Amino acid sequence: MLSTNLEYYKPSSIDEAAALYNSLKEKEKKPIYYSGGTEILTLGRLNLVEAGAVIDLKNIPECLLHEKNEKKLITGSCLTLTEIEGKNYFPLLSAAASEVADHTARNKITLGGNICGRIFYREAVLPFLLANSDVHIADTEGVKTYPILSVFDESLQLKEGQFLTGISTDVHYLSLPYIHIKRRKQWETGYPLLTAACLKINGQLRFAFSGLCPFPFRSFEMEMELNRNIANEEKVRNAISYVPSPILDDVEGSSAYRLFVLKNILLDILREMGER
Repeated sequence: MLSTNLEYYKPSSIDEAAALYNSLKEKEKKPIYYSGGTEILTLGRLNLVEAGAVIDLKNIPECLLHEKNEKKLITGSCLTLTEIEGKNYFPLLSAAASEVADHTARNKITLGGNICGRIFYREAVLPFLLANSDVHIADTEGVKTYPILSVFDESLQLKEGQFLTGISTDVHYLSLPYIHIKRRKQWETGYPLLTAACLKINGQLRFAFSGLCPFPFRSFEMEMELNRNIANEEKVRNAISYVPSPILDDVEGSSAYRLFVLKNILLDILREMGER
């Protein structure tokens, strides 16, 4: 749970934030990093988050970068989903961001908060998985850069005291053909049932999913099947055998219903992307 005497800190640099985390940990304050705070507050009310101190990252310049040059797009972890959607540097990312929660919530939810959160949907990561982006991770030793595919395994594998400062994406990916499809059980702002993102590069389709399993993922085995030169129905039938874990079965939808929705989404994407 969140302490009634919760301590709040707002460092102005990466070094200060990392050092502060270690200092608070030594004092047994159970610190956590904070950007948008929506999930921390939600889970805190349910006693699913335990902390005596929060470190707000929104005053760190590197976490607020939103720049595109000739080679890279840099997207800071403390940018809100509304800000990302507004600039629209990466249309697939904008599409994913625009479908998270409702507009009021997106004004607070940050990119880092969505990707590093405990709620398993984390839809904002899908475009970066498809674009082989690089993540920038900070701790007391500075900032290091890693291919996202090497450090995202069901979740972003952050070590104790580390935090995400931003994500870099090759500009080549920003203008590629894409599809983003989100299905909900009901209404336009309820929890998602299933989200699929697709990017087409050099004639090959890449796929990433959220809401199908208890974690977002990109499956190379599924992609291989979905890019084979066979009938679409057979592609889909083969691909679903490579879903990496049991399909979710919860109040939003049964596993059988999710599987039905997945099949139809994949067929829709293949047709729309011009596959036979």
